[in-house]
Amino acid sequence: MTEISRFEPLIIQLAPTGLIVQKSDNPHVPISPDEIAADVSRCYKLGVSVVHVHARHKDGTSAFEREIYEDIFEKIKKKCPGIIFCASTSGRGVQDMEKRCQVLDLKPDMATLTVGTVNFMGKRSNNTIESVKDLADRMGKLGIKPEIEIFESGFINTALYLAKKGHLTCPMHFNLLLGSLGSIPAELRDLVYLVDSIPDGNTWAATGIGRYQIGINAAAIIMGGHVRVGLEDALYYHQSTRELATNENLVKRVVRVAGEVGREIATPQEARRILGL
Repeated sequence: MTEISRFEPLIIQLAPTGLIVQKSDNPHVPISPDEIAADVSRCYKLGVSVVHVHARHKDGTSAFEREIYEDIFEKIKKKCPGIIFCASTSGRGVQDMEKRCQVLDLKPDMATLTVGTVNFMGKRSNNTIESVKDLADRMGKLGIKPEIEIFESGFINTALYLAKKGHLTCPMHFNLLLGSLGSIPAELRDLVYLVDSIPDGNTWAATGIGRYQIGINAAAIIMGGHVRVGLEDALYYHQSTRELATNENLVKRVVRVAGEVGREIATPQEARRILGL
């Protein structure tokens, strides 16, 4: 194994809100633009360089309106100079492409691109090959770097096919999400297999869903990848005791693990260089 100190600095992406988690599940989940910006600011000061943004209406339901996203972006920019924005274009529970694409008009640095359909419990994330091509092409025209979301090993092959056909540009950035019911499990062997399937020259980050978050985060740090962390993916700080998490303490834990193994934390400027933004 390469010495930890010789890896690139660690990019920490915060996923503070998501589509599903409500305050009734965890009162610390930020919903309003002000709440999201305040949470991101606290985590930015700890070392977060990328924020994965979902928007919500006041009642907690998913929002797609450009105006709401713009409000969130502006509030975060004021508190977090240079932070990288990765906007969600999730197809979870929605098939209207124009709804999913509204946020692209704001030209965020990055946007999510799930390259296949995922049968989550409750709501399916519906992504036909044609809709994926459409999203990828729109991002390309706007100069937005896709964050390719990988829920199954076959998704990597799909991304390589799309690059071969000109819909994606190398180097690509892969976000590996393990442990959701209906997707790849979160054993270490699963992470190793996904990483081994990504051609050299591309970048990757990883997270585990729920109880698997810190284990996958720690493995990614040691393997030279990057991490995604936050309440979108994990309600609890300790699953066994049901201790509720905050975005801040989830980030602090990742920073602590990285420090223990000697991995430096990337600044937003370093993250931009590593991601080719």
